[in-house]
Amino acid sequence: MRYLSRRLAHGFLVLAGVSVLSFVFVALAPGEFLNEMRLDPRISPEMVAALRDRYGLDQPLPLKYLHWLQSVVRGELGFSFAYDRPVAALLWPRARNTLLLTVPATLAAWLIAVPIGAWSASQRGRWPDRVCAGTTTALLTVPELLLALGLLVVAVRTGYFPIGGMRSAAFAELREWAKVKDLAVHLFLPASALILVNLPVLIRHVRSSLIDVLAAPFIQGAHARGVPPRRLLFRDALRAASNPLISLLGLSIAGLLSTSLVVEAVMSWPGLGPLLLEAIAARDLHLVIGAVMCSTLFLLAGNLVADALLYLSDPRVRADQV
Repeated sequence: MRYLSRRLAHGFLVLAGVSVLSFVFVALAPGEFLNEMRLDPRISPEMVAALRDRYGLDQPLPLKYLHWLQSVVRGELGFSFAYDRPVAALLWPRARNTLLLTVPATLAAWLIAVPIGAWSASQRGRWPDRVCAGTTTALLTVPELLLALGLLVVAVRTGYFPIGGMRSAAFAELREWAKVKDLAVHLFLPASALILVNLPVLIRHVRSSLIDVLAAPFIQGAHARGVPPRRLLFRDALRAASNPLISLLGLSIAGLLSTSLVVEAVMSWPGLGPLLLEAIAARDLHLVIGAVMCSTLFLLAGNLVADALLYLSDPRVRADQV
């Protein structure tokens, strides 16, 4: 309980720091939401002045931040100028869509990376290991934007997958199982892009961790006693190498979140990425901060899950908290 409390307190401090820095950087950026309205001859200067007063754009920065904190307490997370509604109502559906994309992609990436990385470590120096290293190196050199565009080209040429969006136009008229299939088909391309971007890093970390463990004396002794190689690799060695891999889980979630912003925008997935880009373009202060805070919250939640798994798997962590 003490360990969890310390992690939660650390996460709260991180959220507070991110909120302050985000608010300062966004508020001090050049331009504001009403700039384009000034160029419209149909809108009078008096109307622009009235809107500035309504949205509190002339208030000092500390007062703006205080009012935003009050809206956070009310569960609104500020007010979106562009959408004319509280930010929370805009964020939750987009956050749900981002989780729907990133959670399966994270699980799939790890389920693929662990056996491939373990197999590559067991074949160290042989041609399968070299093929795996060359493939991961090639994937690492491909920018995430180019990879997403390449998958879109494949979808357009083959016609097997939709080229954007989250559901079909007739989604509401489909039966339940047909809705699941339609969602899965739309999910395949963006999830594949996320998996391919993060898979090389995960495979290399799994391989590196297992190579160190496979050279340990207890593994060599077990091998000499006739323990089957597959059992030795996937039960004993993988368990001994679990600590750095669990720690990597939190970092992989951060990588997936940052990558998902690009993939969502390119593939028209209605998640936090397109919403954040729209908010930045419109200089919608509270919506930008809300999207950043939501992404930070996801990252902290992923790290908290990794810390909990590390606490359960490593007795040394539990002993340090006594």
